[in-house]
Amino acid sequence: MSLPLADGAGSPVDQGVATMLFLAAFLFGVVAFQRLRGRGFRSLPTMAGWGAAVLAAAALVLALVLPPIIRPVVAGGRPSSSSRLQILAPQPGEVFRGDPASVPVRFRLIGGKIVSFTSTRLVPNEGHIHLFLDGALVSMSYSLAKDLQVTPGVHRLQAEFVALDHGPFNPRVQAFVEFRVVP
Repeated sequence: MSLPLADGAGSPVDQGVATMLFLAAFLFGVVAFQRLRGRGFRSLPTMAGWGAAVLAAAALVLALVLPPIIRPVVAGGRPSSSSRLQILAPQPGEVFRGDPASVPVRFRLIGGKIVSFTSTRLVPNEGHIHLFLDGALVSMSYSLAKDLQVTPGVHRLQAEFVALDHGPFNPRVQAFVEFRVVP
């Protein structure tokens, strides 16, 4: 038999811990009360009754004190941005030659401002551009232009305008393009 630590699917673990501690406090309390009053658990020594009373008190205190400490921190919502991002180069389906090829990447950011500092004081239309090639982060850029050295193959370029803390806006401000490099 296994006892879940949470009260159900999606419940925070602190609720389950509190429930288990209240249950333990109740059960230890019943054992302590019955033994110390001489009404039950006569096979237990009296000291075990006092031990159960101490455990009941400790479980009750922990049930009240521990959950706020272990409660998962819910991050505040991400800021939204009215900015739009476009990839000007490379063009969709464009072919580059080389092994590796020098691929010029150019962006247009509409309604936003690229800044060169990071901060936790988020402004809806200020941030940086993260550049991904085939899903891997290749640049955290503070400009609208970048040259990449890319090996032959079909590639997917993703650009994302992110907030000052490098986290995404909600909804995300992204642009995608696929291009090809031949030797």
